[in-house]
Amino acid sequence: MMNEHPGFWGVLKRPFVLDLRALALLRMATAVVILVDLAIRSTDLEAHYANLGVLPVPALMEHAWTPYQFSLHAATGLWQGEAVLFLLAAGVAGALLLGYHTRLATVASWVLLVSLQNRNTLIGQGGDDLLRMLLFWGIFLPWGRVWSRDARDRPAPARLDYFSAATVAYVVQLALLYWCTALLKNGAEWTRDGTALYYAFSLDQLLLPGGRLLYPHPDLLRFLTFGAYFTELLLPFALFVPVGVRWWRLLVVSVLFGFHLTISLTLYVGLFFLINWASIIGLLPPMALDWLARRFSSQAPRVRRWQGRLPAWQLPWRLHLERSRPPTAAGQRHVRVVRDTFVAVVLAYVCFWNLDDVAVIRPATGGLLAPVRWLGYLFRIDQHWGMFAPVVFKDDGWYILEGTTTSGKVLDLNRDGAPVRYAKPAAVVALFRNDRWRKYSENYLFVDNAWMRPYYCNYLLRIWHENPAHAPLRHLSVVYMKEVSLPDYRVSEPTREVLCDCELPAQSQASGAE
Repeated sequence: MMNEHPGFWGVLKRPFVLDLRALALLRMATAVVILVDLAIRSTDLEAHYANLGVLPVPALMEHAWTPYQFSLHAATGLWQGEAVLFLLAAGVAGALLLGYHTRLATVASWVLLVSLQNRNTLIGQGGDDLLRMLLFWGIFLPWGRVWSRDARDRPAPARLDYFSAATVAYVVQLALLYWCTALLKNGAEWTRDGTALYYAFSLDQLLLPGGRLLYPHPDLLRFLTFGAYFTELLLPFALFVPVGVRWWRLLVVSVLFGFHLTISLTLYVGLFFLINWASIIGLLPPMALDWLARRFSSQAPRVRRWQGRLPAWQLPWRLHLERSRPPTAAGQRHVRVVRDTFVAVVLAYVCFWNLDDVAVIRPATGGLLAPVRWLGYLFRIDQHWGMFAPVVFKDDGWYILEGTTTSGKVLDLNRDGAPVRYAKPAAVVALFRNDRWRKYSENYLFVDNAWMRPYYCNYLLRIWHENPAHAPLRHLSVVYMKEVSLPDYRVSEPTREVLCDCELPAQSQASGAE
């Protein structure tokens, strides 16, 4: 059980004391999410990460890069090179899941994740920021101390409760996520009218069956809008109550689990809900973990036997330092002080970054961190939690990839070459292969991103002609059927907007016609 620390300092620490078993589950859940993310992304190795895809490395460097970023994935323009990096990331994430060389696996997973996210920022979403920060703080957490392969080579810990600057950073990071999400939602539809979810469920490119069931009920949507807003604004305070910590944490975990379950059933948000579920596991109190331990105790021998088959490999090199005497307790305390000081400084930086983001104390110069914002981009501790903020996007619609064949027929590449028709599809969300493509299509609409449009158009032309069964095209238009969301269930007349035109060179058209 978690030890109750006496005195004022002990009471102050209580909200930040975590169970080592909860941290182990946090490690496993984070690793599982990374593996799922890699599996989904791997279906678009060429499209999203290679030079033949929608974002070649030169375009990335010119339009979507800062001089402080790094990416191993940007070192190759070939999908085969990307495949090697994906396999490496999956292997490292597997080691993290098992708690095998945990610290090294955590650092390597963080480097590879940052590299992957930096390679294509046009498909990123808010959950990516959270996943990245979980790994970053995990570098400083003992989340491999129990329930891991590494733990078999060490004596059992004397106690399961743990406190450090990293546990403070983890709890504060979760609070910042929800506080900033709420503070950035400063539009009237969130704070006064209660129409935000009505507009969110009006977006056909996001709407799932669960949302369709709720959409016809305006009073319920208004209630849920205010419920979501005040949950995000007020619930994080429960993380800092120093009395009855276990009960407050159960409340937070239960509410947030249900909150993100509801989101996942109503709106197409990709892995966002899974990442948020994973992030709150570290909050589980000892009584919940005791129940889990009893529940799964029968499986423990089987897991230990399986872990025992892992080879006890060592690094291919070894650095041996001679010491005149073994490390003292004072020396170990010194290392911990240095580590905790570093974590505290980074946490302060993250707090100021978020304060700048919500414009609480942003001066005309661009924010308190303007001179050192490069640090956030270098270590990717930058973050933005503006989900549906300050108001919900109103420009809804669907894409038609309007291809004209050499014989004059007009086909829709978005529907496998069927004849073009401009009526709204029964399920707009079904037009997207995965949420990465949905996010890409959202960024494709913005005028500031007009530079990215020809790359996508020409990519579509190329992959269409790779299939000899397809009719050759001479021209392709990326068309957006824009449908603005209106109040009171009114629907605007869709308008046809051509976002990009591209065509094959005359020589290619001639060879295709032959």
